[in-house]
Amino acid sequence: MLYRTPFPRDFLSELERLQSEMRQNFDLSPSIRGFARGGFPALNVGSTPQSVEIYAFAPGIDPASIDVQLEKGVLTLAGERKSILPPPDAKATAHIDERFSGRFRRVVSLPDDIDANAVTAKYRDGVLHISIQRQAATLPRRINIQ
Repeated sequence: MLYRTPFPRDFLSELERLQSEMRQNFDLSPSIRGFARGGFPALNVGSTPQSVEIYAFAPGIDPASIDVQLEKGVLTLAGERKSILPPPDAKATAHIDERFSGRFRRVVSLPDDIDANAVTAKYRDGVLHISIQRQAATLPRRINIQ
């Protein structure tokens, strides 16, 4: 006779799967850094010994409408993407609407050794690239022995 339980064999895996589905459905994230998925614009943040590099993927947005601010080691990107759907009073119906529209705000905490006066921002092909140089005093340097 085969013994059956009311729970799946791997109960913890099932709980993890359910939690993942809940996160996707409600755009929740367990990370203190904000939305893991579904945040707009999507960000890639990395660093080199000389700089911190941030890429914001924001196609279809006028770069003049994106507000980029750096204050006390926190970079803030804010703006708005206009909806391209017909107004609600129109007789047209949208069947699928997966494109984000509305106001957005993304915040990135930066390391202490950045130089707030050495920031460049370039927008090309829907990608905003922000480069923040590190302070020269914190960069490693080679000391010649005489």
